[in-house]
Amino acid sequence: MLSSIEILILAAIQGITEFLPVSSAAHLILVAKYYSFNNQNLLIDICLHLGSLIAIIIYFQKDLLNFKSNKEILTKILVGTLPIIPLGFILYQTNLIENFRSLEIIGWTSLIFGVFLYISDKAKVRNKIEENFSTQKAVIIGLFQVLALIPGVSRSGITITAGRMLGFNRFDSAKISFFLAIPTLGAASILSIYNIYRQESVELNFLAIIAVIFSAMFSFLTIAVFLNFIRKFSLKIFIIYRILLSLAILIVVYL
Repeated sequence: MLSSIEILILAAIQGITEFLPVSSAAHLILVAKYYSFNNQNLLIDICLHLGSLIAIIIYFQKDLLNFKSNKEILTKILVGTLPIIPLGFILYQTNLIENFRSLEIIGWTSLIFGVFLYISDKAKVRNKIEENFSTQKAVIIGLFQVLALIPGVSRSGITITAGRMLGFNRFDSAKISFFLAIPTLGAASILSIYNIYRQESVELNFLAIIAVIFSAMFSFLTIAVFLNFIRKFSLKIFIIYRILLSLAILIVVYL
């Protein structure tokens, strides 16, 4: 039987990990497997992402409402989103995405892309989002974002990695990552709403509302704290966390 407590826990995990470079999908899968949650599936995952979408829209509402001044950047963000939407749709509708949700894959992707994040964070800052965020750079970061369809990679982590590799500072890389999340999460949320409607489940709709509200609350707080954090510090703490988590998972898998 579905539990609202389970949804609350998953919403907290989603809200905290979605915008940190640690993979929210991986954490949702891990916690659900450990506690044997009955209702943790791909559909609930996407409902939780809707809450994160609402949070990021509220946080960056001034940038979004002031479209005239930010038209160029926002247009490039939409272009950068194009690679992930069709592939994500195909993987979800064919259920192929479930093949990537194993502990072994999560362990290896968390480790490998944690190392990539470490390497990219050593890159010199040579670009500014206001002056050097070209369509080409948006597409490159968007192509990297496609890898985030695999749990453990981290959408935030891989897009920040790409931004740092292209010479943007941590704050600008995170801002690009957050802007890219809006159309990406938007597309995923539309698909999830359609599937909820198709299933015609009152219980699922009620739980989805809980997931959205609490995920939005935790997501908003995380965005604010994270952006303030990376203005002053490096990404080292997240890299160490990813490596330790991945090693723990791989030990469980292979021993």
